[in-house]
Amino acid sequence: ATGPLPRALWSRQAAGWYVGAGFALVWLVSLAQQVVAQSASTSSATVGVLLLAMFAVAFLVSAPLAWTLRTRGRLAVCAGLFALSFTLFPWLGWDIAPAWAYVGVTFGMCAFPWRWTWPPILGLGVLALVTDGLTGGWDANVIWVPAIIVSISLVMASIARTTATMGELRRTQRQLEALAVERERGRVARDIHDILGHSLTVVTVKAELASRLVDVDPQRAKAEMAEVESLARGALADVRATVAGVRSVNVSGELAAAKAALAAAGIAAELPSSTDAVPPGRRELAGWVVGEGVTNVVRPSGATVCRVTLGL
Repeated sequence: ATGPLPRALWSRQAAGWYVGAGFALVWLVSLAQQVVAQSASTSSATVGVLLLAMFAVAFLVSAPLAWTLRTRGRLAVCAGLFALSFTLFPWLGWDIAPAWAYVGVTFGMCAFPWRWTWPPILGLGVLALVTDGLTGGWDANVIWVPAIIVSISLVMASIARTTATMGELRRTQRQLEALAVERERGRVARDIHDILGHSLTVVTVKAELASRLVDVDPQRAKAEMAEVESLARGALADVRATVAGVRSVNVSGELAAAKAALAAAGIAAELPSSTDAVPPGRRELAGWVVGEGVTNVVRPSGATVCRVTLGL
């Protein structure tokens, strides 16, 4: 079986619950002894013990089952376990109150908001107190079962809320990690686009220039091809650095690259001789702006002059 319920019943969280809940079932041994003692026959004792065993199994699966359900379903699980405890009433009468500790623990493990959790648990304690007092007398011992029901149930509720909060934090962390990965992929894609867009444009212009000069001026054509090789290697290094997240851009380097690209395209360049007008904290941004802008000018735009001005 691979549905949600079978997976929930055999999950790691459920396995941890079974271990702790199994130890808690030891308390039912005393109830089993009372059932046998109050039985008029062997068949009656057998039926009572089987009903108690059914209650124990229901308690074991109650929390893993509730974890697969919404609020109403969880409330139904708790109500069903509470109703099941009354099947022992013919044998135990109001001495079934100790079984309500298991109902309180199940309610606590449902991880409801606190404003929904403590009133029902406190109500179970009060009900146990009243029934014990009315049937057994109002002595000092009447407080023990209610105190156990309320204290254990609230402790388990606190553990369940803490576990639920940690689960939510882990899910949020995984979502943030996935978002960070997507953002990093977007950054790398944008950087590679900017790098290759600028570099390949210059390489294309220089390659065209070299092809025109190969018969007219072989030496200059050779020099242009050497620059093409250098630009290609530089672009490859930039791509590798970008993928590694270590590439840095600065306006001075972009101005130098712009000068070479504009010269190769036959466009007059009017570039600033200094980058002092750009604050240090904005020089990387200015470098990206210059690189992208010059790339758009070098592409077939019909421009004859490119002027770059830096300022605040």
